[in-house]
Amino acid sequence: MKRAAPALFLKPLAACAALATLVLAAPQAMAQEKTLRIAMTAADIPRTLGQPDQGFEGNRFTGIPIYDSLTQWDLSKADAPSVLIPGLAASWAVDAKDKTKWVFKLRPGVKFHDGSAFNADAVVWNVQKVLDKDAVQFDPSQVGVTASRMPTLKSARKIDDTTVELTTSEPDAFLPINLTNLFMASPAHWQKKFDAAAGATPADKAKAAWTAFAADPSGSGPFKVTRFVARERLELAANKSYWDAKRVPKIDKVVLLPMPEANARTAALLGGQVDWIEAPAPDAMAQITQRGFKIYSNAQPHVWPWQLSFAEGSPWLDKRVRQAANLCIDRGGMKQLLGGMMAEPKGTVPPGHPWFGKPTFDIRYDVKAAQALMTQAGYSAAKPIKVKVQISASGSGQMQPLPMNEFAQQSLKQCYFDVQFDVIEWNTLFTNWRKGAKDPSANGANAVNISFAAMDPFFAMVRFVSTKTVPPVSNNWGYYGNAEVDKLVADARTSFDDKARDAALAKLHTHIVDDAPFVWIAHDVGPRAMSAKVKNVVQPKSWFIDIATMTME
Repeated sequence: MKRAAPALFLKPLAACAALATLVLAAPQAMAQEKTLRIAMTAADIPRTLGQPDQGFEGNRFTGIPIYDSLTQWDLSKADAPSVLIPGLAASWAVDAKDKTKWVFKLRPGVKFHDGSAFNADAVVWNVQKVLDKDAVQFDPSQVGVTASRMPTLKSARKIDDTTVELTTSEPDAFLPINLTNLFMASPAHWQKKFDAAAGATPADKAKAAWTAFAADPSGSGPFKVTRFVARERLELAANKSYWDAKRVPKIDKVVLLPMPEANARTAALLGGQVDWIEAPAPDAMAQITQRGFKIYSNAQPHVWPWQLSFAEGSPWLDKRVRQAANLCIDRGGMKQLLGGMMAEPKGTVPPGHPWFGKPTFDIRYDVKAAQALMTQAGYSAAKPIKVKVQISASGSGQMQPLPMNEFAQQSLKQCYFDVQFDVIEWNTLFTNWRKGAKDPSANGANAVNISFAAMDPFFAMVRFVSTKTVPPVSNNWGYYGNAEVDKLVADARTSFDDKARDAALAKLHTHIVDDAPFVWIAHDVGPRAMSAKVKNVVQPKSWFIDIATMTME
């Protein structure tokens, strides 16, 4: 097969430089303070009101820096997987008699950016903002990106100022991990926005209040918002009174800039308009390093797949077709295309991981085996199978989606696949992901290309295979599932002992790999390029990275 070449990236860097310069023109005063300028892959600033959109790029840049959650990820190590650590909750435990109830002891003395206190009332308020439709602060726009990530959380109850009880709809050992996605916004600051808002009804006033809050947010994180210009820039200033002394920022200011095109980001870095870019253009890697910039990468729990539809009439209902597609992707060629910046998957998690298990299906590049399976299923070069994949042009964790998908399309052609694409904007694709393959938003697609995190059991597996997580509950876009899988999920979810849970998850992963509800194409290594002026950079084995501990010369 003729491999796709880096010519897919041939849009000249110089053609993007003038635009980047115009977009990034900054006040002269910026040079007088320690300012870090970051070009994101997002086409717009991720939402700032407390629950970000734009996938995990939103969590990375407008979630973790501005806000805190009860639990959080340890982003301080590059040589070990990120693990769950206390955040605004100092400790937590499940009730020994009722496994649907958890008690969280809160960190005392924490203040929001507006000076109001973080306490149990604030936790209850933030749970209600996404779960209680009768709460005045309930915001439907925040539900989709939150509730689908913690689908069993049912309610919160204050015990005292520093203690809160959370209740789930069923026993769920994954809850503390899920709570990394619930960011705590200031109820007092929101109330001021609500009191000043116009509106005929409380719901109208609440909607206006959230709009005002997004423009002037208040979290408890290491950075505060100082300027917000939609689709142009978000400026953050250091929160010098942050509660965690180890994460009080030494960088005075952070400027976040949406720049979805890889060559534009690369031109901006090389031209000195930014200090940090996400996902640099692969064919510019050598030039970037030769010019003295640093490229950081690390293995991370990241899956770049096609998620397949199991709705009636889908071409993926035959397991032979699903396995053939997994055998027909030339991942080595794709890795070359990406300048080495990917890992070749053997499943959702890698061999050696506690959850890997013992799958009998080996994901590899084997065209003859793939062709044999396709022949058995009734397909040939003269009679190819038609598949349609909904994809994006850029976006959070999407690596280089257009050239990667074009490469996969070319690779699969030799195994009798006729692949078509429906290319849409990333945030729209992410929204469609929650609506499912049966929704008109799928536009006839029978697969979707959205990368996802595999750092916890729910994110890695459960939300894609449980019959309880079909749309609109969570991300089982393809309506995959059966009684056997549900039993494996239940075994894992109700195992509160780590070793027993790992064993149950290994059985679940084994089943998933063998049944192939995905075409596993790549694992990302999260390449980002930075100026040598940016110091104390830790690239963790995570989708996330901690800006608060960085310094600048």
